[in-house]
Amino acid sequence: MTHVEQSERIVPLAEQRRRYLKPTAAFGWLAAGWRDFAARPGPSLAYGIAVFLVSAVIVGGLYRLDLDYILFPALAGFMVVGPLIAIGLYEKSRALEAGEPVSLGRMLVVNARSGGQVLYTGAILCLLMLLWMRAAVIIYALFFGLRPFPGLDHIAEMLFTTPEGWGMLIVGSVVGGLFAAFSFAISVFAIPMLLDQRLDAFTAMGTSISMVFRNMPVMIMWGAIVLVLFLLSVATGLLGLIVAFPVLGHATWHAYKAIR
Repeated sequence: MTHVEQSERIVPLAEQRRRYLKPTAAFGWLAAGWRDFAARPGPSLAYGIAVFLVSAVIVGGLYRLDLDYILFPALAGFMVVGPLIAIGLYEKSRALEAGEPVSLGRMLVVNARSGGQVLYTGAILCLLMLLWMRAAVIIYALFFGLRPFPGLDHIAEMLFTTPEGWGMLIVGSVVGGLFAAFSFAISVFAIPMLLDQRLDAFTAMGTSISMVFRNMPVMIMWGAIVLVLFLLSVATGLLGLIVAFPVLGHATWHAYKAIR
C-alpha cells in the first residue's frame, strides 16, 4: 500500500467524529431540550423536583454536620455526576424521538442497551467527584494549614483580602478547571451512548472524549451554557434545578444525537 493510499484511509478515520458545527448550534440543542420538557412536562418536572429535594437534603446535611467547608467542592462535584443523574431524561427524549409512550416510571427505571455498564460508569464518576472533593480539601490545607474553616459568612474576606486566599483561588481554579474539563469530556456523551448502544464503559468514555475534542468550539459553548444555568440555579437556592436540570438533560440527548 502506498503512502497516499494510507493517508486516504487514515484521514476519514481521524475526522469521523468531527461535525464542524458552529458554536451557536448549542442554543439549538437547548431549544430542543425545552421542547422535550414542554412535551408531557409532568414527568420532567417531577424529575427536576426530585433532583432539587435530594440536593437540598445534601446541602442541609453538610450544614448540620459542620461540613460546610466542602460545600463548594460538593456543588462542583454535582456537575461531574450530573450526566448520570440525567439518564431518565435521556430516556424520555429517546422515547419521544421514537414515538413511544413516556412515563415517570420509565424514566426512573431505565433499561439501557449497555446493561450494567451504566452503573460501572456511574461508579467511576462518583470516584472522580470524591477525588475532586479530597483535592479541594488538600489545596485548602496547603495554603491555610490547620486553620479552621471560617464559615461561609467570612470566606469571601479570607479569600480576597489575604495572599493565601488569592493563592488558593488561583491554584484551586486551575486544578478545578482541569477536573471539570476532564469529567465533562468523559461523561457528557458517555451516559447517553450507553443508553443508546451496546458498549462497555471505557469505550463510551473514550468515544465521548473524542467527540468533545473533535467538536471543541460548539462543546465549549455548550459547557458555558451548562455552567451558567447551574450557577443561576445555585443563586436561586437550587430551586432553578427544577426546570434547568430537566431542560439540560433533554438538550444533552440532542447534543449527543447531533455529534455522534
